[in-house]
Formats: sequence, C-alpha cells, structure tokens
Amino acid sequence: MLNAIRPGDWLTMLAGGAVTVWLMSVCWNGGAADRAIVRSGGKVFRELPLSPDSQLHVPGPLGISVITIHDRQARIESDPSPRQYCVRQGWLKQAGEIAICLPNEISVELAGRTKNYDSLNY
Repeated sequence: MLNAIRPGDWLTMLAGGAVTVWLMSVCWNGGAADRAIVRSGGKVFRELPLSPDSQLHVPGPLGISVITIHDRQARIESDPSPRQYCVRQGWLKQAGEIAICLPNEISVELAGRTKNYDSLNY
C-alpha cells in the first residue's frame, strides 16, 4: 500500500499536518489571562489582577474558600465542599479556564483582553 503513495501525496499529507498543528496553536489557545474574576452566590465578589501574588478568603454557604494567586496563575486552595473537585482542579493558567465549587457556590474564572467562547448559540 505504501508503494501506491506518490511524492505529491506525501507532500499533501505533510502540508495538511502542518496546517492542522498551526490551527490548533492559533485557535485552541485560551490566550494570556490578566485578571481573575471571583464569584460567590452567582454574583461577582471581586476582580483581582494576576500580577501581584495574593490570597483571598471568600465566604459561601458552607464556609470560607481560599483562593490563591501566584505567578500569574490562580487556584482554589481550600474549600469546605465535601468532594473537593474544585481544589483538585489545580492551577488555572489561561484565559477562559474556570474552577467551580458548586456546593459552596464559589467560582474563579481567568479572563483576558478578549472573551473566548466554548460555543455560540443563536
């Protein structure tokens, strides 16, 4: 079967692969984040810049959640929720990433200059 592939076919496959890699790097990247948006109970609690390292204590229905910002990254360090899914999510690095603690109604979202969409609805 490899004998049936001609040099032009190889060139076409190589070009297609290169275009695919380029499109993934351009379109799939969330971009650089410059601020963290912290929500509590569905409302914006505070917007924090990512440049200085800081720690924020956010009250929720179950207790206090601790959000840490370090090296232009953010994470939920501790939360009183029973399963700790949002804590296990780890560091958020790119714009558009979000960590949500549903039982405690706390979320952290990284935002950049442009808004990235997962999907569009009409």
